[in-house]
Amino acid sequence: MLGVPRLHVAECESTQLLLLDRAAELPEGAVATADHQTAGRGRLGRRWTDPAGTAVLCSVLLRPPAERHPPQLALVAGLAVAEAVEVAAPGVAARVKWPNDVLVDDRKVAGVLAEMRDQAVALGIGVNVNQTEAQLPADARVPAASLRTLTGREHDRDGVLAALLERLDRRYEEWKAAGLDALLADLVARDGLRGRPIAVEGVSGRAAGIDPDGRLLLEVASGDVRAVESGQVELLDDS
Repeated sequence: MLGVPRLHVAECESTQLLLLDRAAELPEGAVATADHQTAGRGRLGRRWTDPAGTAVLCSVLLRPPAERHPPQLALVAGLAVAEAVEVAAPGVAARVKWPNDVLVDDRKVAGVLAEMRDQAVALGIGVNVNQTEAQLPADARVPAASLRTLTGREHDRDGVLAALLERLDRRYEEWKAAGLDALLADLVARDGLRGRPIAVEGVSGRAAGIDPDGRLLLEVASGDVRAVESGQVELLDDS
C-alpha cells in the first residue's frame, strides 16, 4: 500500500532528499510530503517553485522488481497523476507529455522526477493545486496552470494526494505484473504529443506516439521514425 508511513514536514529542501536519506530504513510505499520546498527540483535539474501551502509535493519510495525498467516509472506516475487530476477537477482533460509532465490545455499542472539510489526509486511528484495566476511562474518553459486556475475554486490538497496515491498504487501494481504493456493503451489515449510538431534536442519532426519500452517515437522529415530514449521536448507551431 502506497502512502504508509507518511513523513510530513512543513518545509524541507526537497522531499526527494528527505525520502532518499532514509530509504534504507523505510518500507516500500513510504511517502514524504511537505508544504514547501526550498530547493525543489524537476527533470534536468530545473527548479520547481511552490508558494507555501499551495501544491501537492510528495515523493514515494518504490523498490521495483529487477526485470522492470525503472525510467518507465515517470510515465507510470504521469498516467496516475493525469487520472487523479481529472478526479479532483471534473471536466478537465489531462494529458501526459512525454516523458514526465502532465498538461491541461497545453499548460503544465504537474511534473514527475524519478531518482534511483541502490535498488530504491524515489518518485517525486509535484501538482499545482491552489496557486493563483499571479503565483504561477510567468517565465516557465511550458506555461503553467493549477487546479485553481483551471476550475476557479480552491481544492483540498490532502484529497488530491489521496486520489494520486490510490491511482499510483493501482498503476504501479499493473506495471510490476506486466510491464508498460499493461498501461500502454491508456498512455496512448492520453498522449499529449502524438501527431504534433515537436523538436527533441534540436531534431524536429512529428510525434508518432510512445513505444512499448516507453520511448518517444519521432517521425522526421524523411519519413523515418526514431525512438527517443530521453531528451527535452519542445512543442512547435503547427504551420
